[in-house]
Amino acid sequence: MNSAYEVIIRPVVTERSFDQMSQNKYSFEVARSAPKEEIADAVEKLFGVHVKKVNTMWVKPKTKRVRYVAGKTRSWKKAIVTIADGEQIEIFANTQAAEG
Repeated sequence: MNSAYEVIIRPVVTERSFDQMSQNKYSFEVARSAPKEEIADAVEKLFGVHVKKVNTMWVKPKTKRVRYVAGKTRSWKKAIVTIADGEQIEIFANTQAAEG
């Protein structure tokens, strides 16, 4: 079993992820080998919330160019975590309050 900091790499901050926060859904980049149960445990331990559901997906690499050389971005694993009603994750709550 990995530590919670090894399972959750970083939060994903995009317009779409901010829109999903109103539905209590938070997005994270997670370790490639982490199963859903381990992701749920890590979020509960790190942020002190109750996880209802975890959806995972692979983000495919995109083709990018630098001058004449074409390459690809890396592929990574993304988790969308649904938490219990009435709870929120503070890291995101502070940035959301500043915008809204």
